[in-house]
Amino acid sequence: MLNDDMLALPMAADGGMGDFAAPATMPMGGDLPMAGGSSAASSLSGKAKAAIVVRLLLNEGADIPIEELPDQLQMELTQQMGKMRLVDRDTLYAVASEFAELLDNVGLTFPNGLAGALTAMDGRISRQTATRLRKEAGVRQFGDPWEHLKSLKPIELAKLCEAESIEVAAVLLSKLDTAKAAEMLAHLPGPVARQITYAVSHTSNVTPDTVDRIGLSLAAQVASRPEVAFASTPGQRVGAILTEAAAAKRDEVLTALEEEDEEFATDVRKSIYTYALIAKRMDKADVPKLMRVVSMPDIVTSIAFATDEEDVATNDFLLENMSKRMAENIREEAKELGSVKRKDGEAAFGQVISAMRDLANMGDIELKSDEEAEE
Repeated sequence: MLNDDMLALPMAADGGMGDFAAPATMPMGGDLPMAGGSSAASSLSGKAKAAIVVRLLLNEGADIPIEELPDQLQMELTQQMGKMRLVDRDTLYAVASEFAELLDNVGLTFPNGLAGALTAMDGRISRQTATRLRKEAGVRQFGDPWEHLKSLKPIELAKLCEAESIEVAAVLLSKLDTAKAAEMLAHLPGPVARQITYAVSHTSNVTPDTVDRIGLSLAAQVASRPEVAFASTPGQRVGAILTEAAAAKRDEVLTALEEEDEEFATDVRKSIYTYALIAKRMDKADVPKLMRVVSMPDIVTSIAFATDEEDVATNDFLLENMSKRMAENIREEAKELGSVKRKDGEAAFGQVISAMRDLANMGDIELKSDEEAEE
């Protein structure tokens, strides 16, 4: 049977619909044969078999991604189902058995077409190669652009909204789940957030095609952003370096940065973790988690070394939120340790801070924002 007369599942290697057993074509329309199930099934067209299998799966409540088929095949399948009426049990059993046997013999499947292949290879081939292949083949970059957009962080979505018209932003807001939509609004200036939420009231007559075009446009903007070498901002990178630096050197560099660029220096300060900030940024319920990953000698050395008022506040914060027995042991050992050299003390501070950052990066704890820390 020619490919243009095939509609039986699964997908063939050429992107069309393969046939079960390449039966001879029979006229379509009307009722199917009511007797001789096996022989009747062998005379069915691939389209008729596909329609029977799809109808059977739908009756069983299966979620079949028919929308992923090319539009022409979706039309042919729907038209075929509209022409059919009754199928006897023997024919149904024969078609289902043939389909099950075909699936059982499948050892490996490949994505449907270049679009599917590019999706499967996403992150495994370079972005430049993927872009070039899409342009050369004229492949649509996104299956459902809204799925791609929904995966973005709220702050990224907020930046998209600020760069677009209020009407487009209202459509974007409407397509997000309520929790992410609320987070996105929180990152927008008050007047802009109010305008966007009001504009949602004007989206009643927006068509699906319009929503799809908006999604494709927004997703294309995200994909066309130039690839950068660093995942973090300059302020975050310098802040991470100064976190590991000695306090004297850190203060010296920050003073110089403030003289050169006060805004950049402020960004760097927000990214610096110090021992004094532990009491401000950590939740007291997370202290036991920190105690489990920091070595006892580093904790004892840090407690003994802390003399500044803010560092002592962190000592109190840690000791008050661990077990009483552990706190007493640490106090005793710190007292016995006595005076600690600056080099050793700052190294111990660094180990405690590093452990806190690792826990936060892994998602085991959540640190308070600068605004929350100041409250």
